[in-house]
Amino acid sequence: MPTTVPAYGGEAARRLASLADVTASDGALRRFLHGLPGVDAVGLDARAATLGTRSIKTSAKAYAIDLAISMVDLTTLEGADTPGKVRALGIKGVRPGDGAPPVAAICVYPDMVATARQAVAGSGVKVASVATAFPAGRVALPVKLADTRDAVAAGADEIDMVIDRGAFLSGRYMEVFEEIRAVKEACARPDGSGDAAHLKVIFETGELQTYDNVRRASWLAMLAGADFIKTSTGKVAVNATPPVTLLMLEAVRDFHATTGVQVGVKPAGGIRTTKDAVKYLVMVNETLGERWLSADWFRFGASSLLNDLLMQRQKLSTGRYSGPDYVTVD
Repeated sequence: MPTTVPAYGGEAARRLASLADVTASDGALRRFLHGLPGVDAVGLDARAATLGTRSIKTSAKAYAIDLAISMVDLTTLEGADTPGKVRALGIKGVRPGDGAPPVAAICVYPDMVATARQAVAGSGVKVASVATAFPAGRVALPVKLADTRDAVAAGADEIDMVIDRGAFLSGRYMEVFEEIRAVKEACARPDGSGDAAHLKVIFETGELQTYDNVRRASWLAMLAGADFIKTSTGKVAVNATPPVTLLMLEAVRDFHATTGVQVGVKPAGGIRTTKDAVKYLVMVNETLGERWLSADWFRFGASSLLNDLLMQRQKLSTGRYSGPDYVTVD
């Protein structure tokens, strides 16, 4: 049966009261999502390209590099992951080197959460875990919820779930909404103590076909209780792109203007260079403002990005590039 109350509590639920009727039925949700303004694809591409040409001076670049490092979800999501690799990644995330700040989180599969938690203990670095049968998500809802609960029970601070793209593309919006809600509830601590794990909802934007679908998915996820909306799994041909990320930032801006609820954004996959990271930071600042320029509200899902940030950081401080042995091979 459709749920009528979005998955927010307390003050946030009161702020969202004006949108409660939107999720009262499948028809109401469909009308709302298809009533969102259509995306001007040419204008979106042009705006993203323009923001990508902005340059910043050396002092600002040094600040931007450290800020980007602090926003990295340092990730390993391979079938060959071992406890040793995860421990090494955790150590690197906590102490990247040469006074650089720690990363935001270490992102691993659920069975590696406990290992990652030990590696970052006491550091403030979060442990994020993909769940819901990442990356395809092609299992029954009870399995997805069990996957989520296992990760939370092992100590995950954040859960990165994938939506059912097949259901979304078939127009079964309420089904996707209810699934996000159910996963949100599964993020609660099993003993009822402490804060629930934050939920990042992955769209796999490279499979959503149109910009309009990305906008609809963004609003759908935020209505359902997402703490973050995330572009991609990093496991398909097309992952994060500047236009898609800009569109998601604009959706977050409009959602905040409507409800007062702040939601984070995480582009993931294909962001490998400092130049790319700085472009995204400029985009965040120009679209959402300084309030979103923190790891609480913006993340980079990446594995190799950190190495380039560290090498560019050394270049700014010493005037020369380091050799290939300066950073680890992830």
